[in-house]
Amino acid sequence: MPNIDLLQYKNQLLISEKTNKRYIFDPLRKKHLVLTPEELVRQLFIQYLLEEKEYPKASIAVEKQVIINDRIKRFDLLVYGKDFQPFLLIECKSPKIAISEATFEQAAWYNFELKADYLIVTNGSVTHCCQMNYENKSYTFCETIPAAV
Repeated sequence: MPNIDLLQYKNQLLISEKTNKRYIFDPLRKKHLVLTPEELVRQLFIQYLLEEKEYPKASIAVEKQVIINDRIKRFDLLVYGKDFQPFLLIECKSPKIAISEATFEQAAWYNFELKADYLIVTNGSVTHCCQMNYENKSYTFCETIPAAV
């Protein structure tokens, strides 16, 4: 399991308050969003991807729709590789949500359609990353999250 201190990026976040609501600025979508626990985790992970793993902003998609079994779903983050194919699919949860098998299964379900090389599930304090093997319909947990290629 990767050991990531996402809180080290907290000072890089732009948080504001307006009419008794807190907002966080998303540097990828270039807009202020209501600050929810899940959004905080998503924004911290974006900073981690940009700063630590050196992924270019243009390679990261945020909350896009995907159709799975004729149902519209939204993934949290998707990082594309150099070949513009899905490389990392990241599912962000509130820190209050434990990363369980059911949580992981939800992200894996999205990934059957996207076929990203890696699947990541995080709640900010616990992060799991696995490399997918579609031929064998299996996955292997990783100790680290791959850097930009």
